[in-house]
Amino acid sequence: MTIYEKMMNIDRRWIYLIVGFAVLVPAIFPFTVPVAITPEVRSVYKFVEELKPGDYLFLGIDYDPSTMAELHPMSKAIMAQCFKKDVKLIITALSQNGPGMAEQLINEISTKYDKKNHIDYCFLGYKPYPGITILNMGVNFKLTFPNDYYKVPLDSIPVMRGIRNYTDCKGVIDVCAGNIADMWIGFGNGRYGVPLALGVTGVMAADYYPYLQSGQIFGLMPGMKGAAEYETLADYKTTGIKSMAYQTTSHIIILMFIIISNIGFFLSRKKAKLG
Repeated sequence: MTIYEKMMNIDRRWIYLIVGFAVLVPAIFPFTVPVAITPEVRSVYKFVEELKPGDYLFLGIDYDPSTMAELHPMSKAIMAQCFKKDVKLIITALSQNGPGMAEQLINEISTKYDKKNHIDYCFLGYKPYPGITILNMGVNFKLTFPNDYYKVPLDSIPVMRGIRNYTDCKGVIDVCAGNIADMWIGFGNGRYGVPLALGVTGVMAADYYPYLQSGQIFGLMPGMKGAAEYETLADYKTTGIKSMAYQTTSHIIILMFIIISNIGFFLSRKKAKLG
């Protein structure tokens, strides 16, 4: 095997090993990565920042533990920003494996800001068939959630008094993985005209920029980068910004291997042409 062929066919075990060492670098020698703020993330932050004390925001925590690393920082930063401003939150978790995780998150942030369940926020919890759930909530939250996650009737919850459906909320921010985002766009925004912003995983982001350009969503937080941007704006720095260092070192190594393979490919073609 020639040197060029070796460059194009690097043993994947070496790639895994070197990437493994690369992600250890920020753990041993911590550093921060400058985060440039994009307009689509800034618009989500600005929307929340312009809410007034006592306003209502609907927050969807529609993901499960497998995507926590990317999406949890977004939910934390948004929730912290709302609690700082005394904005009331109505929260759902429409991913099947997400409610317990969402409850832990809510308890963590609400305790930090001394916010009380049923007074400052209401966690409605989970119901199956998210598309139907989103449609029903547009008529009345009580159609799908007569009780909250803790089996307390909505009629007896102080923060839900006078709150009927999306029209009583300033907007919806859905942090999600999977096709629940499509249901919020089609049924939440399309059917009821709800002002909607999304936080999605990195691999999903490209699919939702057309909705941003069409105005069907007013903001978009894409993956870990979006989480780091929002944390920077909200001055609530947790795992989002820290993870950018790990992402940077691993991406550098991956790009290095791509460059090496391409160099090997073009040099081998050149050698073949020269005979």
